[in-house]
Amino acid sequence: MEQSELQVHMNELAQKIAMLPPGSIVKKTVTGREYYYHRWTENKKRHEKYIPAEVLDSFRAQIEQRKELEQELKALKKMLPKAAPTHVAAFTTNVRIGAALRTFSASVKRYKKRECFQQLHNFLYGEAQDKVFILYGLRRTGKTTMIRQALAEMNDTDLMKSAFIQITAQDTLAALNTDLKVLESQGFQYVFLDEVTLLDDFIEGAALFSDIFAASGMRIVLSGTDSLGFLFTEDEQLYDRCILLHTTFIPYREFESVLGIHGIDEYIRYGGTMSLGGVHLGGVHYNESSTFASKERADEYVDTAIAHNIQHSLRCYQYEDHFRNLRDLYDKNELTSAINRVVKDINHRFTLEVLTQDFKSHDLGVSANNLRRDRSNPIDILDHIDLSAVTDRLRDLLEILNKSEQTVVLDEDHAAEIKEYLDLLDLTRDIDIRHLPKVNTKSTRTVIAQPGLRYAQASALIHSLLLDETFSALSLPERTAVQERILTEIKGRMLEDIVLLETKIANPGKKVFVLQFPIGEFDMVVFDPAAGSCQIFEIKHSREIAPFQYRHLIDSEKCAQTEHRYGPITGKFVLYRGEDQILNGIQYQNVEEYLRNL
Repeated sequence: MEQSELQVHMNELAQKIAMLPPGSIVKKTVTGREYYYHRWTENKKRHEKYIPAEVLDSFRAQIEQRKELEQELKALKKMLPKAAPTHVAAFTTNVRIGAALRTFSASVKRYKKRECFQQLHNFLYGEAQDKVFILYGLRRTGKTTMIRQALAEMNDTDLMKSAFIQITAQDTLAALNTDLKVLESQGFQYVFLDEVTLLDDFIEGAALFSDIFAASGMRIVLSGTDSLGFLFTEDEQLYDRCILLHTTFIPYREFESVLGIHGIDEYIRYGGTMSLGGVHLGGVHYNESSTFASKERADEYVDTAIAHNIQHSLRCYQYEDHFRNLRDLYDKNELTSAINRVVKDINHRFTLEVLTQDFKSHDLGVSANNLRRDRSNPIDILDHIDLSAVTDRLRDLLEILNKSEQTVVLDEDHAAEIKEYLDLLDLTRDIDIRHLPKVNTKSTRTVIAQPGLRYAQASALIHSLLLDETFSALSLPERTAVQERILTEIKGRMLEDIVLLETKIANPGKKVFVLQFPIGEFDMVVFDPAAGSCQIFEIKHSREIAPFQYRHLIDSEKCAQTEHRYGPITGKFVLYRGEDQILNGIQYQNVEEYLRNL
């Protein structure tokens, strides 16, 4: 394992350790009854907290898991090469300077840069300002790589004035302050602090970086995966004293241009992180190393990169006084599980909607038609199934799967609060749904901004559903055909969500929404309030052209209602996977090219 990979793995272990309870469990006998307490030392003081009997086993397992991870981390630290010191200063934290930075950054020279890298570059070499630069986002979205790329492009003079500090959960703000003072006294100008949110006292003491060191001329770059921690800090300690750059959202064009991976279906299956490796990244087969290559890996990502992110930030903010309605879940060690369930519930609801929606839709009736019309292997198996009964059974199974995971009651207040944090992490976004002629009726649908996560969980869910007794009599080829068809319908709906989300983000001055009528809908409307006009879209996963695809776009009544509300329609489009062409006044446009040019 290379040193950089070793350090990344060590950092991931440190994050996991930080989320597990320290110390030990002690037993006390009072009037003949046994009671158990969590005992730990913090700031040289011993603390104890009663452990309810119903969570004792799970808490004991967490204690043991922490000990195992600490042993693993200790073993990995021994594998780090003992480099000769390049500076006379004795640092308390893990500081890299001098030639060590060339080694650290060498391997990323051939990596293509994300579009947002330019903002980091401008901060480092632009006009001085008393602010820190915050590079934050979910795990595996390119934060540390961007820092290494910034170091890699430095000339020798700038590099000798640079330092990279890898923060661990064992570090303190006081120790970091001491090291920064040493660096400042010796003329260091560029300082990168990676995973700084692992500091328990970071949120409360973050003003140190701007008020002391940035104010003296240092260019301070803070990086970390605990996005909420940075947002809390930006709202208080670093208010108006920081520049925020969020890395979580990775649009299709960046997935394609940076990773060298082409095709919207690949983005649907694996998009959302920068952990894939194309030919220019060493020839790694990206499907095998994808964060979302399987349900298990997707679930692990939700657990560590998202749930622990939220939990750690809340634990460190306002001395644990910001848990609000989530306090009971946190105290019972159920918050991580609850966050995971909310993410899964969002995807369960999405899957159910795709399967059971009337007409538009992608219901089993549509799947039956598509299976029957399949050019390579037409089958009519779904024609012999009671579709209504199957649909009801699928709905029941989805609810059962949801409930089977619950060990504590997750009420609406819990779910709403967790959804707020998922929105702040840029994991979820709401797309508006408007209605005509009932203009006062509005609703939303939730989009998962990392499509690979949604697809992995939806695919596993469909697989489990097709193992139900309703399909048990089908042959393996038949079950496979049904599964693939339903997954194609899911890809179709995911494509709609991707286009809606990316169009919305790329056009902040416009309104992007789904427009529904009593019968039928426009998949997307882009309304320009300034111009008083709009464009209407259908979004299809197909490569083929067929008149039914644009029937709503040429419906005179629907168009008249739309123009009355949103002004003249300046364009009618079908986004699909085929080639650009015009048919009956409808502009067919390749969806990949559309996303590439946003």
